[in-house]
Amino acid sequence: MVPEFLFFGDEATMIDGLFKRHIDPLWEGLARPLARRCTANQVTFLGLLAVAAVSAAFFSHGSTLWFGIGLIIAFSADSLDGAVARLRGETSRFGGYLDAIIDRYQEMTVLAALAYKTGHWPAVFFVLAGSFLTSYAKARTAVEVPISNSDWPDLFERQERIMFLCALLICDGVLTNWFGLHFDIILPGLWVLAALCHVTAIQRFLRARTMLKE
Repeated sequence: MVPEFLFFGDEATMIDGLFKRHIDPLWEGLARPLARRCTANQVTFLGLLAVAAVSAAFFSHGSTLWFGIGLIIAFSADSLDGAVARLRGETSRFGGYLDAIIDRYQEMTVLAALAYKTGHWPAVFFVLAGSFLTSYAKARTAVEVPISNSDWPDLFERQERIMFLCALLICDGVLTNWFGLHFDIILPGLWVLAALCHVTAIQRFLRARTMLKE
């Protein structure tokens, strides 16, 4: 994890900006027992293993409902690394860099599992491309000029993408398992997510253009 004025990855999202002061004490309370045994970087890797385990389980059970619920739990556990870093006084540049890289692998793992199980490879490709471009647009700007991580309140950053995807999976599972409806909402949902990701990437491009011209 990193100090707020540094840039690494997508840590300071729109949701974080709105609710950070309320969310941080909650995470720190949950992370206290974990902080006694694990470093922040170890918790980051545990978050990746949790997401990978939930994605692997999806291959077996095939339930989008349980996949969505499992991802909520796994990604919630993944958020504990920042709290552990604060409690242990381990905030560092490398910790923020590692967290950003692991975030990309988590998204890639989840989307690959979804594409393999549903066959919606083209839609997943554009979601993943939009996700990575959103991250890269800010990272590449930081190569050119110093930037603040809190000055990018963009439309669909990592946290918003995760919430949208989990909600999509759970809604599909509820419609299928509880109401017996077999209309595939995953495919149109993925295309909507892809469009929102690319709108966000363009939004960041336009902001970067303004910063670089200044």
